[in-house]
Amino acid sequence: MAIEIKYELANHKGKDVIYIHFERNEEMNQRVRKLVGVKWSNSKKAWYVLDSAFYREKFNLAPKSLIGKEVLSNIDAVNQPALHKFVETLQLKAYSPSTITTYRNEFAQLLYVLKSKNVDELDANRLRDYFLYCTNTLNLSENTLHSRINAIKFYYEKVLGKEKIFFEIPRPKRPLQLPNVLAISQVERLFSKLENLKHKTMLFLAYSAGLRVGEVVSLRIKDIHSERMVINIKGAKGKKDRMVVLSQGILELLRKYYATYKPKYWLFEGQQKEEPYSTRSLQQIFHRAKNEAKIIQDVTFHSLRHSYATHLHERGTDIRLIQELLGHNDIKTTLRYTHVSNRTIQNIVSPFDNLNLKDE
Repeated sequence: MAIEIKYELANHKGKDVIYIHFERNEEMNQRVRKLVGVKWSNSKKAWYVLDSAFYREKFNLAPKSLIGKEVLSNIDAVNQPALHKFVETLQLKAYSPSTITTYRNEFAQLLYVLKSKNVDELDANRLRDYFLYCTNTLNLSENTLHSRINAIKFYYEKVLGKEKIFFEIPRPKRPLQLPNVLAISQVERLFSKLENLKHKTMLFLAYSAGLRVGEVVSLRIKDIHSERMVINIKGAKGKKDRMVVLSQGILELLRKYYATYKPKYWLFEGQQKEEPYSTRSLQQIFHRAKNEAKIIQDVTFHSLRHSYATHLHERGTDIRLIQELLGHNDIKTTLRYTHVSNRTIQNIVSPFDNLNLKDE
């Protein structure tokens, strides 16, 4: 039986990569491991290689559209103004640099395929055909296809001002991916492997308030409000501010940390004191502790945030309050934690335990 392979074009740690998705198969694993430069992503649970002309050709993908200074030789002159207006509109709307890069690259893929055909002249049927090509020929993953649809939709609706009805393209169903959660005993075991006071403070703080790795390293001293027992999270994902609870135990640890390290501006300073601590370094600290604690599940630093939310739910915290603490716009995002919480399943007895079996 043939193994279905899907390729996902994405950005990983600032580099363009190609993820290789397929059902678990040892023979296929062995073949993929032989690819030059291939690496495994725990978060995506997939192999990936750098996005290059060599692998584009090998995987039968469309040639990579080059952006920036080399765009003139890859996108026809008729569509270059469209790309420039597209990027300028994203910038004027203050989208994050990573979102601008992703949208720009996805929109450029369409412009490359169009060659001398003016992108402004496409109708919904032509766009439908293009996305069928992305699905059936390029074998793009659901997530990549959503990104491409969002980028192209942005151009027609926000740049050209077309009515939303103009763009009625069916979207692929996103797979339901449940968050990886640590048991409380695993959190305790992982934390017991942290000896450095600074490392301990950062990871303890992340779990105690459900913070993302970027939120931990972006904290300033003035964001810790000990009198109100809250932490002010500024400019988090989606450019939203929020407040989270400051644990009494964490406050005592923070005071000990402050007396030892004496930070000036950033709560957790990097090697250069005028810069915050590196997110990559903090993630590496987590993985070292995870390995030393012999935790075999595919968990990442972000799993501390997932675990925080799940453990709150298991202790009876209202899901709407958890949504607010995490800063989620959509309650559906927060409801994922009810699927991995023991709160609703811990009292269920398996029918196996009611069988009357005799030892032979």
